[in-house]
Amino acid sequence: MYDVQSHAEQALQQHDIKISSRNVQVYYGDTQALRDVDIDIEDKTVTAFIGPSGCGKSTFLRCLNRMNDTIDIARVEGTILLDGEDIYDRNLDPVQLRARVGMVFQKPNPFPKSIYDNVAYGPKIHGMARTKADLDEIVERALRRAALWDEAKDRLQASGTGLSGGQQQRLCIARAVATEPEVLLMDEPASALDPIATAQIEELIDELRQTYSVVIVTHSMQQAARVSQKTAFFHLGNLVEYGETSKIFTNPEDPRTESYITGRIG
Repeated sequence: MYDVQSHAEQALQQHDIKISSRNVQVYYGDTQALRDVDIDIEDKTVTAFIGPSGCGKSTFLRCLNRMNDTIDIARVEGTILLDGEDIYDRNLDPVQLRARVGMVFQKPNPFPKSIYDNVAYGPKIHGMARTKADLDEIVERALRRAALWDEAKDRLQASGTGLSGGQQQRLCIARAVATEPEVLLMDEPASALDPIATAQIEELIDELRQTYSVVIVTHSMQQAARVSQKTAFFHLGNLVEYGETSKIFTNPEDPRTESYITGRIG
């Protein structure tokens, strides 16, 4: 029998482990999408998930804030701990979990509201501001963290959808960090952006890791090499290899990792 208690103790003993998963399996109906994923994700670190399309990297990312709960046929088994606490515990409210584990999607998806209201939305729902001045402060802090304040401060009441693609993605990052999360999940956050906006997002990711544990899914190995300290390689629903990014890219242990990195499988 798998011992959740001892797993929790082990995860907490290594104080820099933020998220810990053991024996995680994911099914969509009868199809198994992920098998036996064991991984410890460190705090204040950028962890990249790489691998070919359909290998399970985004599926696993969505396990970390229970986004798979929104898919009727999805079933998650195994244990995922956040600071030693089981995130699939029945008594845990997924809405509260998602305030602690923010998410930024592949395509910028600002709400059809003002820039201000996009950022203020989460803090309002979670009762984080007692006064308008409190809310103003939270919005400014989040926009500063997302490196968008200087561009947006004079048009906070303008629609978020009127921003450029790169600005919209930074607005989505501001929206995600406004609830003061501990973890930031990013599902290919720059794949819809041009090279200049991509470079800005990458620079931002490097700054965000001073405050958060950042987990990024990327199809770009160059991006993983640039922004992450740890890399996990997924292939056909399996976590093949996980370690220091520099080691994964220069001296991988598994031949499948080497084949992927050198472009022989993809």
